Amino acid sequence: MTASVSGHTPTLLVLDADPPPRLGRLTGRARIEHADASTLAERLPSADVLLVWDFASHAVRAAWPGAGPRPRWVHTASAGVDHLMCPELAASDTVVTNARGVFDQPIAEYVAALVLAMAKDLPRTWDLQRERTWRHRESQRVAGTRACVVGSGPIGRAVVATLKALGITTALVGRTPRTGIHGPEDLDRLLARADWVIAAAPLTEQTQGMFDARRFGVMQPSARFVNVGRGQLVVEDALAEALSKRWIAGAALDVFEHEPLTPDSPLWQVPNLIVSPHMSGDTIGWRDELGAQFVELYERWEAGRPLTNVVDKKRGYVPGR
Repeated sequence: MTASVSGHTPTLLVLDADPPPRLGRLTGRARIEHADASTLAERLPSADVLLVWDFASHAVRAAWPGAGPRPRWVHTASAGVDHLMCPELAASDTVVTNARGVFDQPIAEYVAALVLAMAKDLPRTWDLQRERTWRHRESQRVAGTRACVVGSGPIGRAVVATLKALGITTALVGRTPRTGIHGPEDLDRLLARADWVIAAAPLTEQTQGMFDARRFGVMQPSARFVNVGRGQLVVEDALAEALSKRWIAGAALDVFEHEPLTPDSPLWQVPNLIVSPHMSGDTIGWRDELGAQFVELYERWEAGRPLTNVVDKKRGYVPGR
């Protein structure tokens, strides 16, 4: 796939979000247009490239054209692609790329922070401080505990490396078994031994709802669960029941089936559940990193060089090593 067409300046269509991406390096090299959910469908057929900057939007699935002109390349400023993938896009010859690599270490650090916060009982310490209550407690040592990380992509591998640095023994579970990675057939056995279960898998037909009442029942009563993958990996009612009945000791969710979480959601009040607003990968400067990554990809496309971060549209993610 190449951008070079004699006398043609490629049209780059941006599905906007605020703040917009910094694309100054592409001035004069691309005709940059902007769209929102209401105008996307009419502008898609004339675009050569679509940048899905509003990665929380599902507008692409609704607006993607069937037969006829369409973008040759779609890039989403996110690791997951489930928000834009539809049968027509999956069946087309349009190349899809994602933001693989930007969020790996920040999310791994966030997971480590949650693990330490739960092990050291920091939420309760803050609650007691607000109450001006001095209550000595013992906390858990994380070194020597076991973690099961589900999702063997770059984020899952970064989580494994970071938890290992804390002295945690880790097992990584992926779609297919290979050296250093367990297959799905080992998941229940690993869950039954894990002190920490980390969900970092992409959303696919195979992973949707994989953490249900049965899976929470397999875990140890002392286990804690963290989801930094996709909200739909978890049956939220089942997790709430598992925590309320103390089938597991605690959990932290950074992603949810429906976002933003509404003020009347019962998840706010579930005991021993930490709720955060889909922020695990969003460190200071992350938008600039996403914009710079896209510009670098555009320059590869413009020069006719192979794109990186190409998504396998049938699987729903970039195939790993």
